[in-house]
Amino acid sequence: MSSSGTTLDGAVVVITGASSGIGRAAAQAFARQRARVVLAARDDEALQEVAAQCRACGGETLVVVTDMTLSDSVERLASAAADFGQGRINVWVNNAGVGAVGAFDETPLDAHEQVVQTDLIGYLRGAHVVLPYFKQQNRGVLINTLSVGSWVPQPYAVAYSASKFGLRGFSHALRGELVQWPGIHVCDVYPSVVDTPGFRDGGNYAGRSLQPPPPLCDPRQVAEAMVSLALHPRHTTSVGMMATLLRFAHFITPGFDKLSGLITGAALRRADRVAPSSGNLFHPALGQRRIDGGWRSDNSRQENLLVAGGIAVGLIGAGLLLLRRRR
Repeated sequence: MSSSGTTLDGAVVVITGASSGIGRAAAQAFARQRARVVLAARDDEALQEVAAQCRACGGETLVVVTDMTLSDSVERLASAAADFGQGRINVWVNNAGVGAVGAFDETPLDAHEQVVQTDLIGYLRGAHVVLPYFKQQNRGVLINTLSVGSWVPQPYAVAYSASKFGLRGFSHALRGELVQWPGIHVCDVYPSVVDTPGFRDGGNYAGRSLQPPPPLCDPRQVAEAMVSLALHPRHTTSVGMMATLLRFAHFITPGFDKLSGLITGAALRRADRVAPSSGNLFHPALGQRRIDGGWRSDNSRQENLLVAGGIAVGLIGAGLLLLRRRR
């Protein structure tokens, strides 16, 4: 990696959650930049498949089976990555994530704990093991995959919301602590709802089929944003029109949390019944590992803009109506 940061050729890039979705897309995007990509997830077979794809894109790869809920496993990942990079790690992407959907008190406590262990504490583990390398080098880029859910609460996914809100504070605090290390950057990516296998693979304690609301963001857009952050670090970047619209709607709409709960609850009650499942919370997903979730239609970008605008206007209007009724 050049000292100017204008190329990722030869840079050592660690990506957690690399077996599917955003992580798999990011692995290929960094490989196309000729980075040396370290792939981490629990599913060895899926990682080997991603490694072959990355090599076809022009990048060197290392597979390290890793469980982000185990500190020893994350420490081994950092050590293996440093050996692969002859003592250096240039970029670390905290991306591994799981979810559990269902009423808070009807979702087992160990499911909530697993979400927090992966989505929040797993990110702390990643930062904790890579920062000594960054400080030794006087440079490095930590990229955290957050979510529009870091700003907008997600009813029926309470542990996920708690984790994503916590990550926002984590990044802000860590950034302040590293002010004396100007070469070390903490960068946050805020995607809107992304078309990944996550809705299919996650824990489902609602007993209803789950489908992400449109419009959906292409995981490859998030991956390209990560590459951009590695080359030109900045504190935050949003991906997808709904990330900005929902954040704005939440800011100006009174009663947004209650409204969101009513809408989500109604959508779940209308959905088909399915058997509750812990999904990929405690073991790798059983379904096919891929980038896309297969939820997107062939709608044009213009149609997606209309959907997003309609949703935002509807939420704002309903919130203003609630405020008027209260008065």
